Amino acid sequence: MSNTIFQLMSELKHEQVVVCNDPHSNLKAIIAIHDTTLGPALGGTRMWNYKSDDDAMIDALRLSRGMTYKAAISGLNLGGGKAVIIGDPSLKSEALWRRYGRFVNSLNGKYITAEDVNTSARDMEFIHLETKHVTGIPEYMGGSGDPSPFTAYGVFVGIKASAFKQWGNDNLSGKKVLVQGVGHVGQYLVGHLVEVGAKVYITDINETRIKETTEKYKVEYVSPEKMYDMDIDIYAPCALGAVINNDSIPKLKCAVIAGAANNQLEIEETHGRELIKRGIIYAPDFLINAGGLINVAAEAGGAYNREKVTNDVEKIYNRLLEVFKVSEKDNIITQEAAMRIAQKRIDDIAVVKSRM
Repeated sequence: MSNTIFQLMSELKHEQVVVCNDPHSNLKAIIAIHDTTLGPALGGTRMWNYKSDDDAMIDALRLSRGMTYKAAISGLNLGGGKAVIIGDPSLKSEALWRRYGRFVNSLNGKYITAEDVNTSARDMEFIHLETKHVTGIPEYMGGSGDPSPFTAYGVFVGIKASAFKQWGNDNLSGKKVLVQGVGHVGQYLVGHLVEVGAKVYITDINETRIKETTEKYKVEYVSPEKMYDMDIDIYAPCALGAVINNDSIPKLKCAVIAGAANNQLEIEETHGRELIKRGIIYAPDFLINAGGLINVAAEAGGAYNREKVTNDVEKIYNRLLEVFKVSEKDNIITQEAAMRIAQKRIDDIAVVKSRM
């Protein structure tokens, strides 16, 4: 592993990184635990065909840091962690998940896993056979099931708050919204937007998802090559990260960016500042996509109540307005404002725990 990985671990202040390998089940996994000041690290496991082991490690490190801030700003007593499994999602098996579950179990509750990209409630069921440190398990097993609806609802609430900041009201009727990526979260988000009268466009590379979404919601498909030609009000990235970059920013024709994807800003300060110059409101991803975490955190804590979870997800609206206020007051990008608010809570609780 390259020196840059260890440098990144030091810069991001990770507590622990575990590399899991099991040739029999073809398991190659990385579990990154960023910070457990507020509680055990909770974060999903994603499976992806990474180009290199270094790419997988960088993804795990960046995502786990985001989970720390996501939990902190959401008022949860949880730390930040994330896991990635390197491989083709179509080849996952019961043996792989159960072996992975044993690795999770070996951490004795310091890390709690859940669903993420290319993983499902069924996969969590296999993991649950080997460890209790998993959430987002199927409802018939006493879990809360797929967290995607709550993630999507949180993004929808965040879009409304962003609209209020940009236009003085949060009415989305007639607003042109481009949803990039219509997986589980993206499809649920499209449903919310259509319901309130937004003019929705979608883009994706998966033909099945495109067909499902356009048929179900009667929305218009735009090819990825033409998405930047669209003159829209709101851009909602709901696929992978780093889509706000040197290449894309000059092409953007929108007033708000608010989506479910993690790590949307390729270079946080540089690209966040460039959006401000262009008058584009950016909703920090780790705040508005926290609905799924809020849901699985409630499941992990016991006494799960869906109505309470929904109410807690709706608090994203006011938290985001607070972020916008801090951003303007301190002349910092919204991502930095959200991180400061989250870090202050972590630091305050660290002091509380250090005293008798």
